[in-house]
Formats: sequence, C-alpha cells, structure tokens
Amino acid sequence: MEAVIGLEIHAELATQSKMFCACPVVHSAQAAPNCCVCPVCAGMPGVLPVINRQAVEYGLRVALALNCQVAPVSIFARKNYFYPDLPKGYQITQYDRPLAQHGSLLIQTSQGERQVRIRRVHLEEDAGKLTHTQIDDQPCSLVDLNRAGVPLLEIVSEPDLHTPEEVRAYATALRAILRYVGANSGDMEKGVLRIEPNISLRPTGSTALGSRTEIKNLNSFRALERATAYEIERQAALLSQGQPVRQETRGWDEASGQTTLQRVKEQAEDYRYFAEPDLPPLVVEPGWLEAVRQSLPELPAVRQQRFQAQYGLSAYDAAVLVEERSVADYYEQSAAAAQGIAPKVIANWVSGELFALLNKAGLEIAACPVNPVALAGLLGMVARGEISQASAKGVLAEAFASGQEPAAIVNARGLHQVSDTAAITELVRQVLAENSSQAAAYRGGKEALFQWFFGQVMRRGKGQANPQVVKQVLLDLLHEQP
Repeated sequence: MEAVIGLEIHAELATQSKMFCACPVVHSAQAAPNCCVCPVCAGMPGVLPVINRQAVEYGLRVALALNCQVAPVSIFARKNYFYPDLPKGYQITQYDRPLAQHGSLLIQTSQGERQVRIRRVHLEEDAGKLTHTQIDDQPCSLVDLNRAGVPLLEIVSEPDLHTPEEVRAYATALRAILRYVGANSGDMEKGVLRIEPNISLRPTGSTALGSRTEIKNLNSFRALERATAYEIERQAALLSQGQPVRQETRGWDEASGQTTLQRVKEQAEDYRYFAEPDLPPLVVEPGWLEAVRQSLPELPAVRQQRFQAQYGLSAYDAAVLVEERSVADYYEQSAAAAQGIAPKVIANWVSGELFALLNKAGLEIAACPVNPVALAGLLGMVARGEISQASAKGVLAEAFASGQEPAAIVNARGLHQVSDTAAITELVRQVLAENSSQAAAYRGGKEALFQWFFGQVMRRGKGQANPQVVKQVLLDLLHEQP
C-alpha cells in the first residue's frame, strides 16, 4: 500500500490588526479574554467588514515565494458552518476564486529533492477560542473572541507526499519561507502555525485516491510526523481486515500517541459557500504585485545554494544555517568580519557552541549577546594562536553571559596562549623528569602513553600552552636518548 498525503497549513499573518476590522491582534497570554472585540468581529447585525491591506500583501509575498499564479481578481466567500466561537455563524474565506494557485515548493529528503505542488493560497479569518471547564461543578464552555477575525493564510498542497519524513520536510520548508518573507513568526507553540495532513492509502502503482482522513490543528513537527505515521498504520490495519476507511476529521492525542474521531468529514457543498456580499472583489494591480515581488528577500533554497557555492559549505551545513533568516544573516556578518578564517570553522561555531548557548538560554539569535563581529574576533584569536580552542569556548560562554567583548575577557583572565618553544620545552622537560618510568615505557613501545604525557603538559601549562607546539616538542624529547 502507498500513502497519499496533502497538507493544509493555516498561518496567522503578522499584522497589527484583524482581517476585517481595526481590533488589535493579541495572543491569549498578552490580554484578558474578550478585550479586543468590536461589533465587526463580534458579528453584530449591520456591520461592514473592510479588507486588511497588509494581510493581502503578506499573502502575496508568500504566494510569490511559492511560485504561485496570483489572481488579478479574487473573491471572498461566506462559509456557512456552525462555529461556536465565530459569532456571526459563518466564516469569511475564499473558495472558488482564491488569491493564488498552482505553485510549487522544493523539499529535501533522504531520497533526494522533491517538488511538491501547491494547489492554492487563500485568505480567511480565524475563529475564537473555546475553553472547556467546570463552574460550580457543572461542565461549561467559555469563549474568548480575541482571536476571532485574526487574518489567516491557508496554503493547500496537492497530494504529492507519501511518507512522514516528506511531510515533515515540506512543513519545515514552508515554515522557513513564511518566516523569511515576514508573514508569520513560525512560533508553533503559540498556535500561529497549524498543520492539517489529509491522509489516504491506495494499492502501490494505483492512481486512484482512497478515502481520506484529516488530522486537525497539529502545532509541532514532532506531532505532525507521529500523527501521520500512526494514521497510515491505522488505515493500513483497517484495509488489511477488509474494513473501509471513513472520510472523517480526527484529532491527535499526544499522550496516547493516537488519533481520535472528532466528526465525519464534510463535503464542500455542506458549507453552502456563496460570495460575500459585504466585500468587493479583491483586485491586485500589476504595479502592486511587481513591487511586492521586488521586495522579496533571497529565499532559503536559493540562499542554501549560494552558501554552498560561495563558502564551500556542505549541503547539510548550508541547510542548517539558512533555515532561519536571522541565523543566516548572523553567519554572513561573521564571515565578512572573519578574514582568513575558513567558512566551515565559522559554521561549526555558529551551529555548535552558539546554538547550544542560545538553546540553554531560550533565546533567538537576534537577541544573542555576542554579536557577529565579536564572534569573528574570537575566532581570529584562535586562528592566530593567541588563545586555545578550549579557552575560546570558555570565553564565548562568558561573553554570552556577561555581554563583554571576548578580547576584554581574554586580557582580564590572562588567557593568551603560550607558543614560545623555549618555555614549552621547559614544561615538557619537567613532566618527563617527574615521570621517568612512564617515559621509559613509552620508549619501550607503549606509544599510547603519548596522549597521557600531552595531557600532563597541558595541565602544567594551565591550558595556555599551544597544543601544536606541545605535541611537536613532546615528540622530539620523547625520542631523544635519555
């Protein structure tokens, strides 16, 4: 059997106000319930929505980044469905004439590159938030309409994906584009990016599509991958027992690692779509579209290829660096300041030591206390032999914690590396004299003792002796006749 998977991704657009009114966009942790609601997003009779131009522009940026054909004229529609948390009883969305269609996204998998087709990109409004609780021991549901009317961009792929790995690669690549063009923060824990895979199975080699299930509102790549894998196994088990797969909407239970039935899946006609009478057609003038096109940044796939060509990085290193635009910017600024240092060395420090410090502190690289030029200066000291690599790691950690310049920390702590051959020779002679039996054993054939001697000399030099000089002097003296 072969899995056939398409993804619907709902991205909250990074506007200051809602899709059809001037209410501010806030998140639940930032404001009291129902404090950012007006007659428009509360669904009062007689109110008129107005399209948010910035939301449209974000939609255009994403559509162009996904190589979509943008419609000169698109239409908003009413989707009639009972949303308890959408007061007017319908959702304003786009249906048969969306903002953009027929795009593509290149993804990287263990089996190589894959081109995934994008069916459509359209604008709509979000619903509110329900909280199911108890008051006076009675079950009840509370509604917060702060989120009602927040602009969403829905991106629908064709069913071109077949494995959980491909699904994750597609979602990761799309999230990177959303962040690069500034349309969405990508903060999945806050629910600003919600992923819904549609999964069906068919006999290998068949072109027909089986009955599909949709898994709603996944908000992490781990959940996406696990839920997809589980649903493939669940459907395969049903089919192997001769049972049909029902078309339905399911939820993901992270604790049990299972999908659960939510409702039988509706068809498009169940929503009774019709053109929104209170909104005019959305017209995208050619000049506006071209201005948006010219404002697009270098996108992740193109930047990755450039990093490989310009800096000689591997595909893996380049992919790690370009996944976040701010990380790629940091790397390039550091590389520009670090003349004469191998780009691979800088990449290793950014994706290794610096990422570890950022993750531990819970910081994005934009808030990193060590700026790119300071990191380049630190790596320059290592390259010139002024400090050891081990010392540099400690200096970076202290600079990260204190905000001090690395050079100031090196000077204050006296961490300059000793490369003077005469001084290092004296250290080595002291160690050999104090460990004459081990020296004799080495000369008798126990060459593994070399690393032990090296460690003793480095400790004697308090880590400041140049390791390359130490190795050469130690080798020379161990091979001298006693």
